[in-house]
Amino acid sequence: MNVTFLLNGETVQVEAVPTRTLLDWLREDAGLCGTKEGCNEGDCGACTVMVTDADGAKALNACILFLPQLHGKAVRTVEGVAGPDGALHPVQQAMVDHHGSQCGFCTPGFIASMATAHLTGATNHDDALAGNLCRCTGYAPIIRAAEAAESAPVPEWMHDTPPTVEAAPFAPATLDELAAWYWAHPDATLVAGATDVGLWVTKQLRNLPDVAFLNRCAELRAITQTDETIHFGAAVTMTEVLEDLRGLQPSYAEMIRRYGSQQVRNAATIGGNIANGSPIGDNPPALIAMGATLHLRHGETTRDIPIEDFFVDYGKQDRAAGELVTGVTLPKSVPDLRCYKISKRFDQDISAVCGCFNITVNDGKVTAARIAFGGMAGTPHRATNVENALIDQPWTDQTITAAAAMFATDYTPMTDMRASAAYRLEIAQNLLHRYFAELSGQTTSVLGVRS
Repeated sequence: MNVTFLLNGETVQVEAVPTRTLLDWLREDAGLCGTKEGCNEGDCGACTVMVTDADGAKALNACILFLPQLHGKAVRTVEGVAGPDGALHPVQQAMVDHHGSQCGFCTPGFIASMATAHLTGATNHDDALAGNLCRCTGYAPIIRAAEAAESAPVPEWMHDTPPTVEAAPFAPATLDELAAWYWAHPDATLVAGATDVGLWVTKQLRNLPDVAFLNRCAELRAITQTDETIHFGAAVTMTEVLEDLRGLQPSYAEMIRRYGSQQVRNAATIGGNIANGSPIGDNPPALIAMGATLHLRHGETTRDIPIEDFFVDYGKQDRAAGELVTGVTLPKSVPDLRCYKISKRFDQDISAVCGCFNITVNDGKVTAARIAFGGMAGTPHRATNVENALIDQPWTDQTITAAAAMFATDYTPMTDMRASAAYRLEIAQNLLHRYFAELSGQTTSVLGVRS
C-alpha cells in the first residue's frame, strides 16, 4: 500500500503494511526518535504528533495511528516544531524559560500538544494537555509555559498544506463502495480512529490481513440535523460530537470530555465506540437513556434499530458478518438527561460504573423513565425494573429509595480491578439519589468544595 503524506514539511511516500504504526515507522525507518514510546496504547501522550488535514490541525497519538490513516495529510513531529534554521518554536522557548522539563521523556509529546493548541488558538490548557502524562516535572510550570506562549505569533513553518493524492483502494470513498467491499470480505476489520483496533496490534500482536480505513468515506463523517434530531455518521470523531453536544446535552458532553484525552477524542469515533460492544463504553448508556436509533447496512440492505437492542450479550451484538454501523440518530432536546461517570481518576480513565438517567416528571409524578448503565453487566443496558418502580409514582425521596432497591434485580455486576460488585451496586443506587437531588435543585457536583 503506497501512502503519501507531508512529514515536517517534506513529501514522503511509504510502502506501508496496513497496520504499521506511525510511531514505529518514525523511530525505525525515518530515524526520528524524538517521538517517544511510553504506554503504546494512547494513554500517556509521549508519542503525540500534530496531524493536519482539510479539517485543520489536531494532536494525535502516533502509537495507535496506522500509516494508511495519514494518506494525503501532513505530520509534524517534535523535530519539525523548531524552524528549519533551528529557531525554537514559542512553546519550546517557553518550556525552557519556565523550567517545564526535567527528565525530558514526556517533553516531546507535550511540545507537540502545545504547538497544536498554539496553532489552533486553543487556550484551555488543562484540556489540551490532559492526555500528556508527566511524572517528575509537575504540571504547574508546563501550564505556565503554555500560557506564556499564547500571544506569540504562529511561526510560518507551522502552516502545512497537505499534499493532493489519489484515493487509496483500501480507503473507500463512498458508503456504497464500502458496503459492497465489506459484504465481500465479512471477516475484515474496519478501522475508523484505531483507538481500539490499534491496541489489538500493539498489545495483542494481532495480524489483520484484510483492513479497510473509513476516514475518507464522506457519508460516514456527516453530521445532519433536523429541528428535533441530530444524526452522527459512524466515523464522526468524538471531538466533533463533543463540540456539537456542548449546547444541546451539556451533561453528556462533559462525560465525553472526561473519558478520553484530546488526542483520543480527535481519533475515536462514535460508531467505533458503539460497534465494539464494550460493556464499559461510555457512549451507549447515554444513547440508550436518550432513546437513540442505530443505523446499519448489510450490502444494499439498511435497517434501523433502537440502540439498546444492539447489545445482545458480552462480546455479541445484533450485527451480521459484513454488516456495518453507519450512524446514530438522537433527539436534540433531552433536558432531564444526566450522565454520571465513576472512575478512579476523574479524567482519562475507564469507568467502574457509568449511569445515565432520563426521567420525566409531570405534576409531581413520574410519567416516563429511561435509565441505562455501563459497567454493571456484560452489556450496557436499561434498568427496567427500576424504571417500572418509578413510573406513575410521586417524585419523592421515598419513591427514589424504594426504586433504588430494584437495581439488584436489574444487574448482577462483577468484581474486578476497578470495583467490587457490592460497590458497583451501591454506586448505582446512590446515583439515582444524586439524580433526584440534582433535579430538585441541590448542588451535587463532586468538584464543589463546601464548608
